[in-house]
Amino acid sequence: MKAAVKIIKLSKSFNREQILKEISHSFEAGKIHGIMGFNGSGKTVMFKCICGFLRPDSGYVKVMGKRIGKDVDFPESLGMIIENPGFLPHLSGYANLKRLADLRKKIGREEVIDAIIRVGLDPFSKKHVSQYSLGMRERLGIAQAIMEDPELLILDEPFNGLDKCGVAEVCELLQELRERGKTILLAAHNMPDMEGLCDTICEMDAGVLTTVQPSG
Repeated sequence: MKAAVKIIKLSKSFNREQILKEISHSFEAGKIHGIMGFNGSGKTVMFKCICGFLRPDSGYVKVMGKRIGKDVDFPESLGMIIENPGFLPHLSGYANLKRLADLRKKIGREEVIDAIIRVGLDPFSKKHVSQYSLGMRERLGIAQAIMEDPELLILDEPFNGLDKCGVAEVCELLQELRERGKTILLAAHNMPDMEGLCDTICEMDAGVLTTVQPSG
């Protein structure tokens, strides 16, 4: 089993409150891994440590064999949604993603358009993001996460604001990405969103990560 993400005795506290409690876990490459937990359980803090946005108090994270904060500051091939995606409200969805793409210059106009279409939005719409529904913003966030074709996706509540049809469409997209060998970590509140989609399911509760559904 090749681990895309390996967490070793990861702990993190804020204001003397321990949020993560010596978490150790491996997430296998090429699979969809669900993390279930309520707000405040620690899953978003764990995601931020994996992404390199937070430094742990103790322990460490390896992504694709490289230790975050030592070998690299951030994972080298990562797409993510953590908390609410932040976009410029006075621009269209396409204009927002094109600006982000121009920062790294890894992709061009066609890849941005393709990502927007894949999440079920119109890349040529002039509607400003300020006029988007919550579900449309979530779709745009997913488009931003996948547009550079990363090897690892970290999606914090990707079904937020989506109706039943939208959830089904996002699940289909994630399954397609898994078939292409991508590794996906996603968090959700509800077990039904996880079942049938994820290869493994873990539960985060009070900073402790336990396996609910093993691989296979």
